[in-house]
Amino acid sequence: MFLYQLLNIFYVASQKEEESKNDSSRYKRGDLLEVPRTLFTHFGIYLGDNRVAHLIPDILPVFTKNTSAISTMVSNNRLVLGVIAKVASVRVDTLADFAYGSEILVNHMDKVCSQPPLDRDEVVRRAEKLLGKVNYSLLWYNCEHYVMYCRYGMSISYQTYQFCTAVRKIVCSRKSSYLTALCGVAVPLYLGCVTLLTVLPTLLVSFTIWMAA
Repeated sequence: MFLYQLLNIFYVASQKEEESKNDSSRYKRGDLLEVPRTLFTHFGIYLGDNRVAHLIPDILPVFTKNTSAISTMVSNNRLVLGVIAKVASVRVDTLADFAYGSEILVNHMDKVCSQPPLDRDEVVRRAEKLLGKVNYSLLWYNCEHYVMYCRYGMSISYQTYQFCTAVRKIVCSRKSSYLTALCGVAVPLYLGCVTLLTVLPTLLVSFTIWMAA
C-alpha cells in the first residue's frame, strides 16, 4: 500500500511538472516557439488559446484523406518520411502536440536575428494566412523559414546556413580533392579502362574542389 502511494505521488508530481513546463499562460500571441525534433530544431508561432501554427512535414496525407487521423500529433516517423517525400503543410496544433514532450524555448531568435520583431497581430496574421499545403524543402523552405518570415519579415534559416557551411567544409577541402583524384584514377586502373575520357572528368572535379577549398 505504501509503495502504491509513493508511486502515485511521483506520477502526480511528474504530470504537474509536464503541465507547468508548457503552461499556455507563459506565452503571448505572436511568440516564436522552438523545440528539439529529430536532428533539428522545430519552430512555430503561438496564436493564443493554446494553439500553435507551424510548418511540419508529414507523410500521412499521402496515404489517407482522413482528416481526423491527419490531425493527430505528428510522430517523428511521420515527420522524417514527410521530409524525404517533401510533403508538408502549415497547420495548427495544441501546445502539447507541438512540443512533442519537449520543453519550449520562447523568442530565442530575438537574440540572433538583426531585424526587430513585427507587431504581434501582424505576426499572427502572417502565420494564419499561410495555413495549408506548402512546397517543402529541407534546405530552402522549412519550418524556420516560415516563422522567420512571420515574426521578422525575412525568410531565412540559420540551421540551413550552418548545415551548408559544415557540408562545404567537408566537401570543399583539399583532402576531398586528393581523395577524388585518387579514386578517379584507381578505379579505372583496377577495371583496366584507363582512357582520357574516364580520367579527365575526375581530374576536373578534383581541380574544382581544390580551387573552391
